[in-house]
Amino acid sequence: MEALDLCYSRNPALVFRKIGGECLLVPVFQNVADMDGLYVLNEVGSRIWELLDGQNPVRRIRDIIVGEYEVNPQEAEADVWDFLEQIKQIQGVNQV
Repeated sequence: MEALDLCYSRNPALVFRKIGGECLLVPVFQNVADMDGLYVLNEVGSRIWELLDGQNPVRRIRDIIVGEYEVNPQEAEADVWDFLEQIKQIQGVNQV
């Protein structure tokens, strides 16, 4: 299987919230008062997070980002992989 065909799903132990114009991931398995446990997402990161439903392969997520933002396919793909690598570090996604 090619890497672009891989699908990932969000870890339900991370809750996504929009608060005051900020998009946050809040781990429910840590003390919420611990500010190191909150993760702020930019607009593109928020959109990628929404698309990580276990159904969309990386290729489709890339293509959606290209269609919704002013970015070429190479940049979008790099952004998706960067996001996935960062979110994997906090155990935020699972490969399906």
